Amino acid sequence: MNQIINDSHKQLNALYNQDFYQWVQTTTHNIRNRDLKSLDWENLLEELEDLGNEQKHQLESRLIVLLEHLLKLTYWYQERNYNSRGCQGTIIEQRKQIKKLLKRNPSLKPFFLEILAETYQDARDITIVKTGLEPEIFPLESIVTPEQALDEKWLPEEIQ
Repeated sequence: MNQIINDSHKQLNALYNQDFYQWVQTTTHNIRNRDLKSLDWENLLEELEDLGNEQKHQLESRLIVLLEHLLKLTYWYQERNYNSRGCQGTIIEQRKQIKKLLKRNPSLKPFFLEILAETYQDARDITIVKTGLEPEIFPLESIVTPEQALDEKWLPEEIQ
């Protein structure tokens, strides 16, 4: 009996490495049928952890894009007339997507608060390169509070 279970686990592990989609189908089938002995627990746990990390990565990525466009809109005077509609559209889109992500995953709110300063620095670095502007033009501290970052009507004073 143990040999059969071991062989089944080896087959599932091989399937995971050879055909991920089929592994998912087999795993969901086994879960639906409450066949817990046939689950590839090691890879299943890894995939679940990756799903959680994917949500965090998506939040971080969207926040960087939001902050980058707020910085461009605020400090890239030479391009403001040309790019303001595109920047504002991206700002609205990212805010909406961040709010949806936080609504679906309320436990990410502390992570959002934790990464705001770090993502601002990342966005600042990216904006410096993309705009070619001098680094001292951009404040070292975040130009937004967590509330402002999510407020669809808020824009920095320089551009209102």
